[in-house]
Amino acid sequence: MEKLKVVFMGTPDFAVPSLKKLVEKGYDVKLVITQPDKPAGRGKKLTPPPVKVAAKELGIPVYQPERVKDNEELRGKLLSINPDLIVVAAYGKILPEWLLNIPKYGTINVHASLLPRYRGASPIQWALLNGEEETGVTIMKVIPELDAGDIISQRRVKIEREDNAKTLHDKLAEVGAELLVETIPLYVSGKLKPVPQNEEEATYCPQIKKEMGEIDWTRSSREIFNQIRAFTPWPSAYTTFRGKRVKILKAEPVEGSGKPGEVIEAGRELIVATGKGALRVERLRPEGRKEISGEEFVRGYRVKPGDLFGS
Repeated sequence: MEKLKVVFMGTPDFAVPSLKKLVEKGYDVKLVITQPDKPAGRGKKLTPPPVKVAAKELGIPVYQPERVKDNEELRGKLLSINPDLIVVAAYGKILPEWLLNIPKYGTINVHASLLPRYRGASPIQWALLNGEEETGVTIMKVIPELDAGDIISQRRVKIEREDNAKTLHDKLAEVGAELLVETIPLYVSGKLKPVPQNEEEATYCPQIKKEMGEIDWTRSSREIFNQIRAFTPWPSAYTTFRGKRVKILKAEPVEGSGKPGEVIEAGRELIVATGKGALRVERLRPEGRKEISGEEFVRGYRVKPGDLFGS
């Protein structure tokens, strides 16, 4: 097969393995399109997206348009390249139909769920939040409707009990990159035919917001456990203790009962009652402090049974 000319569109860490794998496998990546640099950190320093950093290291030209829809400069760049394929991985914007149709083989996307489930921006967090035992990656054709294009290939990934949003993200990013380069030659040769999604099975996951991290201790220990996994490292599952915010970074559901949010064991283990069952808090970060263990928190804050979280 001739060396395919590819334009890559992606922005965050999730997209980096796919870009690197395309280059590693010999695809002719002519241009990388990514979001503009944005302020980050306490100093609000203008910071390039991870895909831009990777592209620069690989020596690939980068274009960072503020908008895509009516961008004649972008249209001109793409027409001059005349790519065989556009590959998208977490670019971050809905793409217009004119762009999707420029490449000979269309535009394909690496999506971090088993479509048609979990369409949208936060499939990894929502799979954890809902207590799924497996998820996966889908390579799909891109159409103007959100994540609704035909499925080209999929790969399932088991969600381990110790997984959080970071570890699952990293696994899916690598699996997605591998699946992408396995899929492209089969797809462009016609050996792999895209299959329409079943719209009746489609589910959508809304954007994660910071306030979604607040722990409601009246919920079950299993639900709170899933919330902690889903929101680690961001936005973090959080609560309050003696009026100060505390982030819960790692916990485990255990047997126990008491008033929701009540400390029922405070020694070598920190165990807090929930609406159903209890939670052994293993790692947390008090406001303005470093991450510590549950036992260190008990000692440092002189926690005792009957104390309350969430008040």
